Amino acid sequence: MTGNVCVVVFIPPEFVMKGANMSFAVSIGSLLRTETQDDTTHRDDDICVVGVFGKSNMQSAAAKESLINILADKHVFSLFSEADDGGAPESQIQAFYNQESRVLYLLLSSVCDSRQLLRACQSLSAGIVHSDAHDFWKGLERQQCLHLLYMFSVCHVLLLVHPNQTFDVSYDRLFRALDALRQKVLPLIRAAIKDCPVSKEWKVNCRPCPPRLLFVFHMNGSLKVSGNGPDSAGNPDKAKKHSPRRRLQHALEDQIYRIFRKSRVLTNQSSNCLFTVPANQAFVYVIPTADEDPVGVLLGQLRSNCTLYEQDSTMTVSGPRRYQQMRRSTRQVSFSGDSGTMLMGSQLLDCSLKEFLWQHIDLVLTKKGFDDSVGRNPQPSHFELPSYSKWVQVASRLHQVLISNTEEELAELATKVQGQLKVLEGFLEADTKFSENRCQKALPLAHSAYQSNLPHNYTTTVHKNQLAQALRVYSQHARGVAFQRYALQLHEDCYKFWSNGHQLCEERSLTDQHCVHKFHLLPQSGEKPDMDHNPPIMNHNSRGRSTSSCNCGKKQAPRDDPFDIKAANYDFYQILEEKCCEKLERIEFPVFQPSTPDPAPATNQDQCHPCEASGSGDAERQKEPSTAQSHTPGEPSLSLALSLGHSTDSLGAYEEGDGTEAQDQQKRPSLVDRQPSTVEYLPGMMHSGCPKGLLPKFSSWSLVKLGPAKSYNCHTGLEQPSFLPGSSFLLPWDIVIRSRSEEDAGLMDSLDGGTSSWPAPNKTLMGKRGSTGGLGRNRRRDDMARVFVGFEYEDSRGRRFISSGPDKIVKVLGPGGTKDPATKVLNADMPLYIPSPSQGRGLKPHFAQLLRLFVVVPDAPLEVTLNPQVQPGPPPCPLFHPEQTDIMLPPDSFWVLRFPYSYSTDHGPCYPPKENQPLNNYKVLRGILKATTAIPPP
Repeated sequence: MTGNVCVVVFIPPEFVMKGANMSFAVSIGSLLRTETQDDTTHRDDDICVVGVFGKSNMQSAAAKESLINILADKHVFSLFSEADDGGAPESQIQAFYNQESRVLYLLLSSVCDSRQLLRACQSLSAGIVHSDAHDFWKGLERQQCLHLLYMFSVCHVLLLVHPNQTFDVSYDRLFRALDALRQKVLPLIRAAIKDCPVSKEWKVNCRPCPPRLLFVFHMNGSLKVSGNGPDSAGNPDKAKKHSPRRRLQHALEDQIYRIFRKSRVLTNQSSNCLFTVPANQAFVYVIPTADEDPVGVLLGQLRSNCTLYEQDSTMTVSGPRRYQQMRRSTRQVSFSGDSGTMLMGSQLLDCSLKEFLWQHIDLVLTKKGFDDSVGRNPQPSHFELPSYSKWVQVASRLHQVLISNTEEELAELATKVQGQLKVLEGFLEADTKFSENRCQKALPLAHSAYQSNLPHNYTTTVHKNQLAQALRVYSQHARGVAFQRYALQLHEDCYKFWSNGHQLCEERSLTDQHCVHKFHLLPQSGEKPDMDHNPPIMNHNSRGRSTSSCNCGKKQAPRDDPFDIKAANYDFYQILEEKCCEKLERIEFPVFQPSTPDPAPATNQDQCHPCEASGSGDAERQKEPSTAQSHTPGEPSLSLALSLGHSTDSLGAYEEGDGTEAQDQQKRPSLVDRQPSTVEYLPGMMHSGCPKGLLPKFSSWSLVKLGPAKSYNCHTGLEQPSFLPGSSFLLPWDIVIRSRSEEDAGLMDSLDGGTSSWPAPNKTLMGKRGSTGGLGRNRRRDDMARVFVGFEYEDSRGRRFISSGPDKIVKVLGPGGTKDPATKVLNADMPLYIPSPSQGRGLKPHFAQLLRLFVVVPDAPLEVTLNPQVQPGPPPCPLFHPEQTDIMLPPDSFWVLRFPYSYSTDHGPCYPPKENQPLNNYKVLRGILKATTAIPPP
């Protein structure tokens, strides 16, 4: 108690020792921190540093710790393994200073010990992959190497402990790795200790002397040491000389020396070696196994302890001499790493472990040093016996650089030391080298499998298939931890091979054919193709060619397989239009008219999903027929327009008064439709899923007038090229035009509902002669008007024909034209694609596509309205239509509507059907034409 301050010192129970001496071991970091701060009494003692490392078995006793107890003659470490405390599996160095003998012991515990190995296995997670586990173990091995390098740099003598009597040749590889690492980090260590108060030789060589390495083996019971019995004939010297243990020690010395000399770990000049072995002294010691008689062992221990206690009361000599006198007087046997002592009869066999070690320590403490150089001109090696304080300063600096990495001043050096650890890979990671060699041999086989049967240019699908085959071949031959790394390299190599001039252009044409060119760039506006550019600049080409007709159908020309919608639906027809139908009268569809020099395409944020667009269109079409019928409840014979559900508005408007004005009122577009955007344009084609108020930059449709109605001759058909024989005749569509007089106008209005219409297809014509349900003698006379309609199909070879039904082609063998009415094609959904009647010799079927609609409007009071809607794919597919709907075709005219060659949305093109796809999903909806009478008011 000092003043009001009470100091309480707590000593852990494991540090309290029985007897006069109270000794314990601490970590090297704690020792260095304590000794640099405290002023201890032994700071000026000249010390010898002994390091102990090696491997231990799975027995309960700790072999290396027991050696320290034997050498220090104190119970420093527990002889039995303690319960696992959950510590880290990293390497650790524990230090114990024996002040009596002036020896500092350093004990290295690493993953080579059973206790640390158990902790390392527990720290590994269950689901860790093989490569990660390998990195974990190699990390622990590299850490062990750094701790060993530290011990080889600060110790005078090193003890390598092994759990059996067989030398482990893996130490040869370990020592070569440590020697290579030491040569790499030697300049860094010199920079770290340049200010320490040691000799110049120590600063240059970074160690007090070339350490001497001694080997301690434990006999595992296969070899027994027999006592002095009758065979010795009373001659104990002969038994010592020829004991199996001594012969084993000599054999191990010769074996170890030859191995290290062959691998050049040991050379003639000891100053250049990682360690040395004595030339004229024993450097291998074999600890014999314990006696199998437990009673005799206990009696021997009791006799030994009693003798030691008697000698303690009489002896006054301390230090090493005290131990030598005790050994000579008591004739004790050497200690065992497992049981502590061992008696063989009552005589000492060979020498003890402490005597074996002390002959080397004595050379250090007497400052004689080690003269282990051999050869003709041996060079003396440097040697220095440091004081305790000087050694602590050097050891602390090296600890900061090699192990702890906590000092800011030495952080840069520590980082450089960590960067030099790659030199260990070639020595320690033998399994990794084997795996790398094996994987490197498997790579050429995998590359050959990838490149087998490959075309010069190929697509991503072919690349992935070949890569999968290459990986299968690689996995059959590659093994080890480098498997994943070289598999990734195989991925990269195959990708480089593919992208280096073998990658096929991935662009698909609008007919679903790949571009045959290798990967290339498209030329910009005004830019010319450049084949020498890398990648080359050229247009897409699938090498597919077809024959198509112009807008009016009078001229045909070959065309390349299109890759963009403008080339398919606009550019090709514009080129042919200059040669054929440029001067024909036409109805222009509205397109985008920019008001800014740089218009932008509209985004598809407000665009509805194609499925929703298609569903809403179908729902409207399903509701329209019922609505039309409800407007005309008393009509016994519906007209074609009413049966199709499209002429209700026009008939109702004509009933109320001025039909033209009312019809314009009902068809008046909304504000968004009447004022399309002049800043944003529609990037694709017009369809039911497009946002309102947007127009494309070009129209994919064309409506051209071929001439007056008389320009079509129903007896000869269309006079255009490439029609199949007898298939160029348009289908007649007869429409009733009722002419009424003033006197029966009121009567007829009350009966007919005030409208004049044509009869529905396949219905009885009302008011016709011979018909039933007429009005008797007061019936009116009806006139007929004939409209000609033709749905023209064209295949890829330019063969053309008119269809008389969804599955029928017009066939006229003689004069007079076709007799098939047009009601069949107008009442049904016409297919967009049908099998071509002129199939080739190949197995792949050819399809003919609906490309034109011919309409001949007679010179009669008729209003024929055109409203095409195309569904070019299975749901959800939007309905495509022109930029203007409900197009009025004037009387006495011959019109041809050209459908788009390809259909595309913002999400991509609508490809033609494949062989196994049903064609009924590709269709032109019914109701494409409707007609109303246009009789002026009286």
